[in-house]
Amino acid sequence: MPYIDAKLTISLSSEQKEDLKSEFGKLISCLNKTETYLMVGIEDNADLWFGGMKLDAGAYVSVSLLGNAGPDQYDRMTREICKMLQEKFGIASDGVYVTYHPVRDWGWDGHNF
Repeated sequence: MPYIDAKLTISLSSEQKEDLKSEFGKLISCLNKTETYLMVGIEDNADLWFGGMKLDAGAYVSVSLLGNAGPDQYDRMTREICKMLQEKFGIASDGVYVTYHPVRDWGWDGHNF
């Protein structure tokens, strides 16, 4: 039951949003999860500041998941997210924050897991 919420400072076309969603669907395997129950939220043209300076090209990616993953898995996921954002969208890794939020109680379809 993962959820990835991405805020990017750049403008994205519908096709680019679809591509980003698909990339997250692949990368979630870093945390031993699948795209089957992955929900993704994408906000483009977001205002983000880092060190008091407004970012022209930056991103904040928040990953919530049922349960927990190991430090190596989180490290790999962060590395892969940063690599993908650089290669596909021109956002350098020093303008990217990634956070993880393990969740113990998660509801879906009228019940909790």
